Amino acid sequence: MKLEKITIKRGRPYDDACGTAHALELVGERWALLVARELMLGPRRFSDLRASLPGLSANVLSQKLAGLEDVGVLRRRKLEPPAGVQVYELTDWGLELEEPLKVLGRWAARSPLHDPTLPLSAVSLMLSLRTMYAARPATPDMTVGFQLGGEGYFARIEGGALTTGRGRPDHADLRLVSTPEAVAAAVYGDAPLPDDAFEAGGRDLFGAFAGLFRLPPRVG
Repeated sequence: MKLEKITIKRGRPYDDACGTAHALELVGERWALLVARELMLGPRRFSDLRASLPGLSANVLSQKLAGLEDVGVLRRRKLEPPAGVQVYELTDWGLELEEPLKVLGRWAARSPLHDPTLPLSAVSLMLSLRTMYAARPATPDMTVGFQLGGEGYFARIEGGALTTGRGRPDHADLRLVSTPEAVAAAVYGDAPLPDDAFEAGGRDLFGAFAGLFRLPPRVG
């Protein structure tokens, strides 16, 4: 197999001392922030990233990964045996992008041009839950497990605080087997989930969970 050299392409600098301008030089190119988004819940293999971003070619993904590694946003490492595969993960500094991503996501959700019916990755769904969570008085503790496209995820509420992550929890009060798009439509749009989506728990518990997430009002 012939190996191709990856050329890191950078846009022209803004020649502007503003931190926002420099941020755009670091992560403002097309796809860069979405690659970072997909790493927010932990390391991923190249094939995992490729599957989560179907509109991104393998060659462009390689360029984006190399560029983000070059500026210190992510790093490559090899997992310990028996896995022994190469993964990409955000650096501690790269993980700090979560807050800007959440702020941007909440801001853009107010746009009248936002189309919530477009494809959604599982990580996007988990991050949207973190973004739109609105704890209520006496919010009950609960753990919700999600089986989304063959991968396990969870949302856990303890003491009014929400955490989300990747992996199948040992215990869950509610377990759903569905797609990210269907869960998002049920949480934010009151679209009903089919009966076979409930592996454990039921609609009443899901209704209590979904009621904790609110989209901001649209502009106009």
